Amino acid sequence: MGIGAGSGRGQLFLRPLLFFLLAGAPAPRPAGGQLRYAVPEELEHGAFVANLGEDLGLDVSTLSARRFRIVSRAGARQHLEVNLENGILFVNERIDREEVCEAGGTCLLHLQLLIESPLELYRVEVEVLDINDHAPTFPWQEYVLEVAESAVLGARFPLESAQDPDVGTNSVHTYRLSPNGFFSLEVQTRSDASKFAELVLERALDREQQRAHRVLLTALDGGVPERSGTAHILVTVLDANDNVPAFDQPSYGVSLPEDAPAGTLVIQLNATDLDEGPNGEIEYSFSGHAPPRVRELFHIEPRSGQVLLKGPLDYERASLHELYVQAKDRGPSAVAVHCRVLVHLLDVNDNAPEVTLTSVSTPVLEDAPPGTIIAVISVLDRDSGDNGRVSCEVGPDVPFELRSSFRNYYTLVTTQALDREVVPEYNVSITARDMGSPALLTRSTLTVPVSDVNDNAPRFLQPSYSVYVMENNAPGASICSVSALDPDCQQNAYLSYSIAEGHIHGMPVGTYVSINSDSGHMYALRSLDYEQIRSFQIQVQAQDAGFPPLSANVTVHIFVLDQNDNAPVIVSPMPRNGSVATELVPRSAGPGYLVGTVSAVDADAGLNSRLSYQLLQATDFTLFSLAPDTGELRTLRSFLEQDATRQRLVVQVRDGGQPALSATMSLLLSVVETMPQTLSDFSEFSLPPESSSSSPVTLYLLVSLGSISFTFLLAILILTAIRCRGEHCSHQGDGCSPARCHCCPRSRPSSESLKTSNLMAQPPTGTTAATCHEGPGGGPPGYCYKVCLGPESAQSDFMFLKPCSPPRNNEKDPGKHSRLGQHLQVSKQIKQPNMDWLPPSTQRPALKRYQIWHCGSRGRG
Repeated sequence: MGIGAGSGRGQLFLRPLLFFLLAGAPAPRPAGGQLRYAVPEELEHGAFVANLGEDLGLDVSTLSARRFRIVSRAGARQHLEVNLENGILFVNERIDREEVCEAGGTCLLHLQLLIESPLELYRVEVEVLDINDHAPTFPWQEYVLEVAESAVLGARFPLESAQDPDVGTNSVHTYRLSPNGFFSLEVQTRSDASKFAELVLERALDREQQRAHRVLLTALDGGVPERSGTAHILVTVLDANDNVPAFDQPSYGVSLPEDAPAGTLVIQLNATDLDEGPNGEIEYSFSGHAPPRVRELFHIEPRSGQVLLKGPLDYERASLHELYVQAKDRGPSAVAVHCRVLVHLLDVNDNAPEVTLTSVSTPVLEDAPPGTIIAVISVLDRDSGDNGRVSCEVGPDVPFELRSSFRNYYTLVTTQALDREVVPEYNVSITARDMGSPALLTRSTLTVPVSDVNDNAPRFLQPSYSVYVMENNAPGASICSVSALDPDCQQNAYLSYSIAEGHIHGMPVGTYVSINSDSGHMYALRSLDYEQIRSFQIQVQAQDAGFPPLSANVTVHIFVLDQNDNAPVIVSPMPRNGSVATELVPRSAGPGYLVGTVSAVDADAGLNSRLSYQLLQATDFTLFSLAPDTGELRTLRSFLEQDATRQRLVVQVRDGGQPALSATMSLLLSVVETMPQTLSDFSEFSLPPESSSSSPVTLYLLVSLGSISFTFLLAILILTAIRCRGEHCSHQGDGCSPARCHCCPRSRPSSESLKTSNLMAQPPTGTTAATCHEGPGGGPPGYCYKVCLGPESAQSDFMFLKPCSPPRNNEKDPGKHSRLGQHLQVSKQIKQPNMDWLPPSTQRPALKRYQIWHCGSRGRG
């Protein structure tokens, strides 16, 4: 094989450049509503192809921001690229037309151009123009042609064709034969416009004169500059075999499905030779210029002439195969005859659609409006006809649909509002199905995550919280924890807790409690005192970190539980001038004589304030008894002559708390023959003016005092009846009869008055009163102190726990009543008993008997 002049490799890249300059810059050519350009092959990297920005009318400055790009299939070579700075389409890598387009004809590069914001799709075709970069070549450099000497003049002998990968005028254009005296050359054209040469005998051959002839066959292309290739032909003159085989027709045509298996009979060739013997035996084979691809796909049985399928066919690669077959007898000087077999392939639906995600915009915001584009999808089926027509659809029960934008291009858009809290992620199944029979389909799954939007406010786990805190807690101790949930995610679900502004008893709520903004743990900032504050409530807010932030509030009720931290305080009898309390007892007192009542109060509540009385020490334990519930001190027997005239008693008052607290006092009793007109230490104490004025009892006292003035004379007349009734009460028990015990109306004193006031207003003479205290803000009913007063107590305006006893026969001294009616002032530092403890309903009957009733007098008529 030879190469013509000017075919040096150093000029390979100058020729396409010269062609490009002579032709001028490629101008866009519309083709089916799209842009089309032309570019010669073999251009260097960076060669200008077209100005897409100008031709498409795009703003060059926004190409990079809008991600202007060429969309190609995975694994495909990127021959062309776009410069995002100026919108110029340039050569990215060298284009070899013969490599890109194996088949002849027009070579097109189909480009899909995509630009976003908004999403736009353009289609561009670039035709790769052939340049004369290949010289014609022959299969062999030397070819042997056997010609019988008996060949007639004008006999034609087909020669091996030269192959040139170039197309058009750059392919094989003509053949030339070196000068000789026996043969001429005639160039023939096939149906596909390709050229082949035939050697024509111009002069009779004589083997005896010349056994062989050598000629040079040159193949020339039509390119500029012209390229050529040569082959040496050795013509050997043979003895006469004067009959050549002949096919029954010069060309054959056959149709074959592309999925035909190997070994399938394509066609049965038939050629005849009138000679006999070896000169009439025919052998079939491919002619010398049969393409290698044909030899890979088909096989000819030499003796039978059957053309069999050898390799797999592919309609999408080549729909037509042209077979050149020759037949030659086995005699000497055999001459080959040729025929052409055209194999037409029938397309079958053997290619499933291919689904390619060209562009995906994920994740998608859950508040994206319907119609938002999620992805651009391209579908390709390499089959033809109905086998290549594709329909595309998405699976059911998803808020998405496919909309066709161009042929085989779809956009995936939303059809309704999304909610990440319901479905955080969608697996969208995309099904592409062709129209073949049977239809082939391809499924592809696209995962579409939904991005969160702050559209859910926090929600507390409980509608409200109730917290019980023991008093005297350590400052800084955790008292409870609140928790809220937010169905959003990331920062939209990050919660911070805070306490709303407010006041508790005039103090900011922040001085009482604090909260950890991250965990929701609440801490007490001060030690709580049940006697000062029973309960309070605060508002806790949970706010997320979204934009704009959302929040929710919850009420936290904090109840302070009582602790036995207050010892009982004995309020009666009170010692005089800080000395031991004293009392006079008549020697004539008989068994059961009421000496007095020891009264005490406890600022705690519930069981912690239930008091019991007992004698710790006594000069004579057989002489006096102390009621454990009421604190009434009575004689057990009559006084004897040998009994000491001064009896010393030590009384202990103990509460019911755990551990129990107690208080003791010493009482000195003097046994006298007659009772003087002096006050004993078993006297009542009066309420401070400021406390009594603020109590509802004041109104009751004013009405009672007025009634006493009008009923004074009537009271003297019924005195005897009242005393008799009082004696009856003392015989039946320590309580007072219901008819003579009246409970004052409930009041809600302030916490200050509870601390400073330990006094009770005295009801009218001859009645029984009970003072009921109730904690602030409602709550359980208060502890009730009951006072039963005789008519002799009318001399005093205010009484607290006044002991009164029915007059005995030995009470001769009328001044004793006045002594018992004296006021007793109690220190304001004593805490008011706390009555907030409310036992369960099942325990109330059992606990009722422990309620302390102080009866100072049983009343005498």
